Formats: sequence, structure tokens, C-alpha cells
Amino acid sequence: MQKKLLFTGLIFFQIIAFAQEDAWVFFNAKSNVSNALANPISILTQDAIDRKNNHGVSIDFRDVPVDELYITQLKSTTGITVMAKSKWFNAVHVRGTETDINNLLVLPFVDHIEFADQSLNASRSFEIKNKFEIEEAQITFVYGNTQNQVEMINVDNLHLLDYTGTGMVVAVLDAGFPNVNTMAAFQRIRDAGNLLNGYDFVDRNTDVYANTSSDHGTKVLSDMAGFIENQFVGTAPDASYYLFRTEDAGSENPVEESYWVEAAERADSLGVDVINTSLGYFDFDNASYDYSTADMNGITAFITRGANIAFEKGLLLVNSAGNSGANGVNAPADSANVFSIGAVDANGDYASFSSQGSLIQPTQKPDVVARGASSYVIDNNNIIMQNSGTSFSSPIMAGGITCLWQALPNKTNAEIMQLVRESASQYASPDFFLGYGIPDLQAALNLALSVESLNLNEFKIFPNPVQHTLYIVFTENTENIRLELYNILGIQVFNTSMNKNEPSINLESLSSGIYIAKLLADNKKSNTFKLIKE
Repeated sequence: MQKKLLFTGLIFFQIIAFAQEDAWVFFNAKSNVSNALANPISILTQDAIDRKNNHGVSIDFRDVPVDELYITQLKSTTGITVMAKSKWFNAVHVRGTETDINNLLVLPFVDHIEFADQSLNASRSFEIKNKFEIEEAQITFVYGNTQNQVEMINVDNLHLLDYTGTGMVVAVLDAGFPNVNTMAAFQRIRDAGNLLNGYDFVDRNTDVYANTSSDHGTKVLSDMAGFIENQFVGTAPDASYYLFRTEDAGSENPVEESYWVEAAERADSLGVDVINTSLGYFDFDNASYDYSTADMNGITAFITRGANIAFEKGLLLVNSAGNSGANGVNAPADSANVFSIGAVDANGDYASFSSQGSLIQPTQKPDVVARGASSYVIDNNNIIMQNSGTSFSSPIMAGGITCLWQALPNKTNAEIMQLVRESASQYASPDFFLGYGIPDLQAALNLALSVESLNLNEFKIFPNPVQHTLYIVFTENTENIRLELYNILGIQVFNTSMNKNEPSINLESLSSGIYIAKLLADNKKSNTFKLIKE
């Protein structure tokens, strides 16, 4: 009898638990908006203000925090639990019964309500899903390092040019970061002061390392920031990192979308440049919350709408395409404003689990690919291992893009994304498997610099980048010039004289890299530009 009563009690508990609905409550106003916008330092850090000014991003109503008095009133309402808040949407994520949530409409500051369950009368089925099933399937460890996954996207050449992420700020939004604060693999960024504050939005805990239910975020971070001498180097080892836990690995619920938006807002306020997210949302434990395939259109899912605002704010968003194969990309990878990363193996061939794009997305998806099959990662025990998933192709690419943006600080987020696309292996013929293909980040840098370096008033220089012979077209009033080349340390490595009768110079013996070139004309005028030697 006791067992029967216990079983009955469990059924009753499940019914009560599933009667709880998730919804977004949108407000119709904010307090002190004018004062906040007139004094932006009261709502944003100086780093955030500087980044927005540098990229021409306006500070507006969406940057003003949600009115805490509204939130307090909701928290005191019977049956309502406030789970998360969003200043961009001027909304909060709540949990309660359908009736209790709908009763909030009588409050004068509530504009409207959106339920996560788009059809409350639909039949419900519940199945706990593990989105990390592929990533957690450990491959038999083979001792090695990250050479293949780094060289595949040619970020190693950026490192040789001293573009390793220095001065760039990355936020990693993921499921958990146990031992990042103590592991040897992250000693380099800790010693440099590059491991910045974090926050656990799921448990509302300032100790982002406390939750040990998943080390997914630890592994993801390792592909950007990990460093074990002679064994492992992440793609942006000298960037600075904020860590935000937004994913509850034990369940799948729309509140995690709200946690993500809240974290993205904080990242924006802190002056973050790049966000990496190795997460995606499509179906949930409660099937009535599921998105449809048609909803993966870049504008519907709550997290996607938040990502679109983050992009408007100047952030560059890198996201795993997903591990759903032909079932398609998940949110927010469906957004045109999110750089979505698929997966290939060590040979550059399509990985069968990598989510494929479709005509439903407004732009080509995935955008590009990187190694995601048998990628090298470091787990929370400081062990180098191999795991598979777009969860790892995403940070590999995010770190590379961070280094590229360091080299091109005057470019916008959209311009950086387009440069990477144009450098990719199948830019002229993209498909739904690899998108534009495997990027060449050195080529992306060359492309950007070559466009900049041809804008000279006195001379025409071509080709740039150059492999063998450089040609210089003289102006009418110039007979002779001197060409001086300096490396990135400012040391002169080459100089020669040229005249109108011999307007070319062979640079075949010059090492590949980026040089500062200086032309001195006989009329004493000079020009300085960047020259790329392939």
C-alpha cells in the first residue's frame, strides 16, 4: 500500500509540475529613460560606450534597465515566479499556471504576454532530452595537439603576426565551467588577468564555477583559451573572457532562452566584442513548447530575436549550427545576424551530424565550417581528449575571428563576418552542408588590407597581396622613388631604389607576412601603406 501511495503521489506531483507554464511578460514603459540616455555611464560601462561609439552604434531605450518596481510587483503576485529579465525586450520570463499568468494583464504596466506553449490545448508529451549527447560521447583518446584544427582555418598565421586576441573581450555562454578557475590549462589567461568575472544565470550565483553538472563550457572555452605548452593552444589564447552559465544541462526549457538574452545584455553592457554560444534551441522537454521547422526563420524564436538586437548593438555572435543533421539548424543559428558554424572532420569533409541549412533561413546556413569531428578539447580534469560536435567547431572559429578583428579593429561586426565568408573555400558555390566552406583567416586579413592599401594619391601599386613581382605606376612628376619595407616590429627589412624605366621589383625572396611599406619620391613626397607578401 505504501508503494501505491508513493506512486500516486508522484503522478500528482508531475501533474502539478506540468501545470506550470513559461511565458514572457512585456512591459509598456521604463523609468528615468531620459536621464539614463543623457548619462549613459549610469547604465553602461565605459568600455561598452567606447565600443558603441567606435562602431557607430546608438545608445537607446533598449539599453535602459527594466523597471525593478515592476519586477517586484510581479514577484509578489500569487503563483508567479520571475525567472529572468531582459532590458532589450523590456520583459521578464515568468513561470506559473496559465490562469495566474493571464491575470497579470490587469496590471497597468503590462503590455502583453507571450506563452512559450504556442498552443495551450495541444496534446503534451514529455521526454527529457540531452542536447550534449554527441559531445559527451568521448572518442578513444589519441595523444596530439590542436595543429589540424588551427591550421585548417589558417589562424596560426595570424598568431605569427601577433594577433592572438590581445585586447579583445569574448563572452562564452554555455552550460557549465567547473575548474576553469583552478585548471592548469587556463593558468595562462588567469596569470594575464584575462579571466574576467562570470555569472551563473541559472542558479543566480556569482560563482560561475560552482555548478558541476556539466563541463561542456569548460571544453568549449579550451578551444579558444586553453594552453598546455607543446600540447594544446586555443585559437585566441590572449583574449579576455567573461563566462556566463545560461544552460541548465538537466532540462530543456524556454527559460534558458531568457537566461541567454539576459547574459547577452550583460555582455553588451560590459563592452564585450564577441559572443560564442555552443547551444541551440528547437524542441523542449515539454513538447508543447517546441518550435516548428518554419519557426527557424531568423525572426521568431525568443533567443533569435535577442540575438538580432545584440547584433544591432555591435556584438559579433558566433553560434554552433547544431548537431541535428538533415533536421536543420536551431535557434539562434537561424538568424541572418548570427555567424553559424557547421562541422567537418580532419580532412575537411562534412560531418554527418552537422546541422544543415535550408530555404527557411533568410541567409545561407551554415555560414562556414571548422573542425567539429574529433576536435581536441580539454575537460575539467585537465585531460586533453577528442570530442565531436558543432559545439567545438564554433569556439575554434570564434577564437579565430577574435584574432582577425584584433587585426582589423576599425571593421564592424558585419564587415568581419563578410570577410570570413569571402575567404572560405566554396564562397562562389555555397551549399546547405558546408555553407561557404572552410575559411582562410589569413586570406580574410589580406583581402581587407589589400582594399585599404590601394587608396594612394601619388602611386598605384599592384598586386597587393604580392607573390613575386610588385609593380608601381609613377606619377608624371616623379622620376625616382625609394621603397622601404618594415616588419610588424618596425625593423627595416628591405629597401631599394626604382625609376620610371624599371617600375617593378622582385620580392620573391621576402618572407610571407604583413609589412609596412614606405615610398619616398624624388619630389620629397611620401606614402605609407600595408603590403602583404604571400
